[in-house]
Amino acid sequence: MRKIIHIDMDCFYAAVETRQNPQLQGKPIAVGGRPENRGVVATCNYEARKFGIHSAMPMAQAVKKCPHLILLPVNMSLYRQVSKNIQAIFRQYTNLVQPLSLDEAFLDVSDCQQCQGSATLIARKIRQQIWDEENLTASAGIAPNKFLAKIASDWNKPNGQFVITPQCVADFVEQLPVNKIFGVGKVTNAKMQKLGITNCADLQKLSQLQLQQHFGKFGKQLYYLARGIDNREVVVNSVRKSLSIEDTFQHDRINLQACIVELDELFKNLLIRLQKSQNKQKLSIKAIYIKLKFNNFKTTTAQTIASKPKLETYQQLIKTAWQRGKRPVRLIGLGVQFKTEDKSSPQLPLAF
Repeated sequence: MRKIIHIDMDCFYAAVETRQNPQLQGKPIAVGGRPENRGVVATCNYEARKFGIHSAMPMAQAVKKCPHLILLPVNMSLYRQVSKNIQAIFRQYTNLVQPLSLDEAFLDVSDCQQCQGSATLIARKIRQQIWDEENLTASAGIAPNKFLAKIASDWNKPNGQFVITPQCVADFVEQLPVNKIFGVGKVTNAKMQKLGITNCADLQKLSQLQLQQHFGKFGKQLYYLARGIDNREVVVNSVRKSLSIEDTFQHDRINLQACIVELDELFKNLLIRLQKSQNKQKLSIKAIYIKLKFNNFKTTTAQTIASKPKLETYQQLIKTAWQRGKRPVRLIGLGVQFKTEDKSSPQLPLAF
């Protein structure tokens, strides 16, 4: 049994901006693009969330909900530096650190001898150190695996932590709502509700075969997650699974032909980004895909198996995707998926 900590910074971009400018303290702020340029909210603080604002919301909609919302541009270089400082703190306790983004990471502290080997005390010490050195708060989840640790980190937000000990796993997951399971989105959750499945205890009543009949390949994963089982290791050198580029237009592209015209520039930028990525880590491509967001904010994707990106293929994919909406388009994205290997291994017994 491993000791896994999931650290999640609280409103990271917004918190960094407030730290840089203390006059913002207590005021609703959102970091992201400008509303007149169809920008979206990258993150917002808890004062803004009280108005119903959340990440990925169109900034124009956010401003309508909170007219006195303070808008700040994204300062990625600053956030990267602060994130680098925080990850350096993590590595004072373990080398097994898997960043998921600039503001969250998994830590495997199974072999850490600090704090008498207590994962709970290690998480508390890390959070205190982040506050002392960076003047930022973090929340933490402590559990025997990554699935549960990530759920736990959200339990006592902001600036808190929650522990799921091995002895508590069975009771905890039984009461866990299915929409807390990673991968269960609106569509899958609605399907589960129709089947009378509201929590993991309900999922446990179904066999693996039954779950696969209802939910396809995801059914096998659901079978184990519903029992609190997750054998994924903390991956230090993670392999990129995909790469994409997208553009949100200031004015909708009114028809299919106008969308196709945009592909040339997007494709050139995708190749540039792909080349930079391949210089760092050579990966084989297994599929390419296109993403469209229509002016009613509905999104669709179309993909095909391919070993390399071709403009002609994207031109065919966009025709398929556009037919599903047949209306003006506000965003186009191009991407590739890489071949990956699943190297999960069983957990070994370990005192928690």
